[in-house]
Amino acid sequence: MSTSLGLSPEVVHYLAEVNPPEHPALTRCREETAKLPNAMMQISPEQGAFMQVIARLVKAQRAFEVGVFTGYSSLATMLAMRDMFGDHAHLLACDVSEEYTSKARHYWKEAGIAHLIDLQIRPANETLDQRLAAGEEGKFDLGFIDADKTSYDGYYERGLKLLKRGGVMLFDNVLWSGRVAHPENMTPDTAALRELAFKIKNDPRVHAAMTSIGDGVLMCIKK
Repeated sequence: MSTSLGLSPEVVHYLAEVNPPEHPALTRCREETAKLPNAMMQISPEQGAFMQVIARLVKAQRAFEVGVFTGYSSLATMLAMRDMFGDHAHLLACDVSEEYTSKARHYWKEAGIAHLIDLQIRPANETLDQRLAAGEEGKFDLGFIDADKTSYDGYYERGLKLLKRGGVMLFDNVLWSGRVAHPENMTPDTAALRELAFKIKNDPRVHAAMTSIGDGVLMCIKK
């Protein structure tokens, strides 16, 4: 099971005990995904609970997600959004894998939220550019980025345009299992994450903070 970086099994168990109970579809998604070869691509349960709180804080009615995998993050976010806005909630989900997102569709359907999620199977930048061209700049409350790391900067720039003022964008895996803390590590993914972190730190367009939830979450609020 995916857990936050550096937590002992005892602390992980404690977090599961004190956090709100998962929706049954979330539990099924997490447990079944844990059996897959790429299970570590799934966010941790405590990160899902955190994202639900963020969605509620910003009163997110419209959200976008880049990197769906088997659907845990989109499911967690949409459950909170539906609770607030019912069938007026909307999530744009971007991914390139039909294989993994077919599993996500199953969990969305189980939770009764599939009709609220617009899944686009193609390169995410194409989808985001299309939405911007369609006049959706400033129309989204929340964004979550959890995909190919070397493209994070492109997702950031497009996502920032899609967000309204006060909207929040979350980037996953920004600690990259600690590799970003070693300057000698210049692999493309590590370098891209490090460069984005310092870019956002100095970007006057946002308020930002990095946390150690999951594998590191970078939070940006659009000014």
